[in-house]
Amino acid sequence: MQQEPTQPTVIPLRSQKVLRSRSARSPEDGRISRRLTASKWLVIITAELFGATMLPTAAHADTPDSDEIVVTATRLPQLLNQTIADTTVLNEQEIRNSGAPDVATLLRSLAGVEVAQTGGLGEQARIFMRGTNSDQVLILLDGVRINSATLGTTAIEHIMLDSLDRIEVVRGNVSSLYGSEAIGGVIQLFTKHGSGTPAFNASTGMGNHNTQRVATGFSGEVNDTSFSVNAGRVRTDGVSAMNPLLMPKANPNNNGYDNGTLDAQIKHALNADHALSASVFSTRGNISYDSAFGLPTDLNDTVENLDKLSLASDDQLGAMWHSQVRLAQGIDDSHTYKNGAEVSRYQTQSNQLAWQNNLRVADGQQLSLSAEYLAQAVTSTVFFSQTSRTVNSALGGYTGEFGAQQIQLNVRQDNYSDFGTANTGLLGYGLSFADRWRATASISNAFKAPTFDDMYWPLQFGYQGNPNLKPERSQNKEVGLRYAANGQRVEAVYFDDRISDLIVYQFPSMVNINQAQITGQEFSYAGDFGDNHLNANATFQNPRDAATGLVLAHRAKEFGSLAAAHDFADWNLGAEVRYSGARQDTNQVTYAAVTLPSYSLLNLTARYNIDKHLKLSTRVDNLFNRSYSEMYGYNTLGRTLYAGLNYQQ
Repeated sequence: MQQEPTQPTVIPLRSQKVLRSRSARSPEDGRISRRLTASKWLVIITAELFGATMLPTAAHADTPDSDEIVVTATRLPQLLNQTIADTTVLNEQEIRNSGAPDVATLLRSLAGVEVAQTGGLGEQARIFMRGTNSDQVLILLDGVRINSATLGTTAIEHIMLDSLDRIEVVRGNVSSLYGSEAIGGVIQLFTKHGSGTPAFNASTGMGNHNTQRVATGFSGEVNDTSFSVNAGRVRTDGVSAMNPLLMPKANPNNNGYDNGTLDAQIKHALNADHALSASVFSTRGNISYDSAFGLPTDLNDTVENLDKLSLASDDQLGAMWHSQVRLAQGIDDSHTYKNGAEVSRYQTQSNQLAWQNNLRVADGQQLSLSAEYLAQAVTSTVFFSQTSRTVNSALGGYTGEFGAQQIQLNVRQDNYSDFGTANTGLLGYGLSFADRWRATASISNAFKAPTFDDMYWPLQFGYQGNPNLKPERSQNKEVGLRYAANGQRVEAVYFDDRISDLIVYQFPSMVNINQAQITGQEFSYAGDFGDNHLNANATFQNPRDAATGLVLAHRAKEFGSLAAAHDFADWNLGAEVRYSGARQDTNQVTYAAVTLPSYSLLNLTARYNIDKHLKLSTRVDNLFNRSYSEMYGYNTLGRTLYAGLNYQQ
C-alpha cells in the first residue's frame, strides 16, 4: 500500500514539512505489531481512568436517543438513528463542551478515526479512517472541496473549532455520493449560521507554551434574512516539532504557530419557496517546522491559506421537488520559506458547480438526482507537465422506508479529463426489530483519483509522474447492529475493505501495483444516567498489505477511548482515557522500519457556568505527561493546560 509520509532525499519536495513517500520499499516493512485482546484493552483503559481519578469528562458525543438531522450520509435530510452508514455527529454544544483546541484533537476520540501529527498545534495532521490512507479520506467544508490536488489531502490542522457549528463523520465507502477520496469515509465541517434574535458572542483563553486564543462573532435573523460573521486568532510558541536525538539535523528551537480565521454567511428568503445565500471562509496558518535534512540552524516555515466562497439558490419547485444550485470555489495556497526566502509555492484552485434535485416520490421514499462540475488548476514553482483537469459527474440516490425495512441505493459516474471514467455504487439495507434494535448491511465501491504529483511531476532526480496511472479502487462490505432506548445507545460494526491499484513509487515513476485488505470491528456506547454520562468506543482492525500480510504504516490494530462526565449545580467535571496500540513507521534518515509503542493518555475537563451568558472552561491533556509519538522522530506536546472564557449573549 502507498507509504504514508517519509521523505527520500532523491525527490524534490515542496517543503521538508510536507513529508511524502517516493520510496520503492514497502511501507509495511518491519514486524507486525502484536494485537491486544479486547479484554486486556479494556483493563488498560479502565485501570487508567478509575485508578487515577474519579472525575468524568465534559465531552460526550452522540446523544443516545438522538433526533439529530444529518445530510452527509445520503445527501438528503435524515434522522441520525435512521442512517444505514455508520455516522457520528458533533453539534455546536458538544464541540464547545469538549474544550478541544482544534479539529484534530476532537476527531482523535471518535471510533474508527486516527490522527498522526508532525508536532504540536498547527503542524501537519493526517487523518486515517478505518485503516485507509490519509489521502483516502474526503474532507468537505459546507459541501465544498478545499483539498490540495497535488498532495491529495486537506490541511485540516488550520481549521479552528471557533468557526464550526457542527461536524458530521461518515465511515466507509461513499464515493457513490461524493466521488474521489471517499474510500475511508467523509468528514464534513459546517461553519456557523445565523438564527433567532441577533446576538453577540466572544471567547478568549490561554494555555501553556504561551498559547493564546480570542474569537468573536455576531449572528442572528432579521425579518427574512439570516447572517453570521465570526473572526478568530490563535497563536502558540509550541514545542520543537522534531526530536533532535532521533533526527540529528533538526533545529531544536520551538516551532510556533499563528492562525487567523474569518468566516461569514448571509441567507435571504425571497419568499416561502425561494432563498439565496452566500458564504465565505478564510483561514491563514503560519507554522514553523523542523527539517530532518537541512542544517540544524535552518529556520523553516510555511504559510498556508484555505479559502472557500459559495453562492447558492434553494428553490421549492413544488410540493414534491426541492432544487439547489451551488457555485463554489475552494483554494489551498501554500508558500514555504527557508531562512526568510521563499523556496516553493503550491496552489490548488477548485471551481465547483453543483445542481441537486431532491424528489419525494411517495411517503417514506426520496429520490435525489444531481449533476456536478469540478475544474482544478494548479499553480506552482514546480513545472508540472499538466496543470489543470476537469471532472463531470452525474449521480442518483434513493432511500425508501417500508415499515421496519429501509433501502438505500446510490450510483455515480465521474468523468475525468485526464484518466477517464470512474463508476461507483452503494446498496444498503436496514431492518428494525425487537423494539429499538436495528441491523444494517451495505456493499459499495469507491475510488481515489491520482494526484497531480502522481501523474504530472516533472523528471527530476530520477523520479517523474506517470500520466497513465489508473485510480485506486475499493470494494467494501459492512454489517452493523444498533440499539437505542432509555438514554442508552450501543453500536457494533464489522467492515471488510479490499483496495486495489494502489499507487506506489517504483523506479523511475509511480505505478498501480499494491493491494490492501482492511478488516475490523468498531464498538461504541453512549449512556446517560441522570447527571452522569458515559461514552466508550473501541476499534479493532487489521489493515495489511495483501501481498505481504504486514501491517500498514501509521495505523494501530487497536485504539479507542473511555469517557465519563458528571453534572452538579453549575459545574461539569470530566475525564477521558485515550488508548492507541503500537504502529509501524519508518526512520526518515535511515529508512529502517521502526515500531512506535502503544500509549494511553488521561485528559481532564471542567466547566463552570458563571451565569447564563458566561462560562469558564478548562482542559488538561496528557495529565501524567506521558512520552509518546504519533510519527517517528516527531515530538508531541506532553502535558498541556488550557483555560478559557466563553460569552454568549
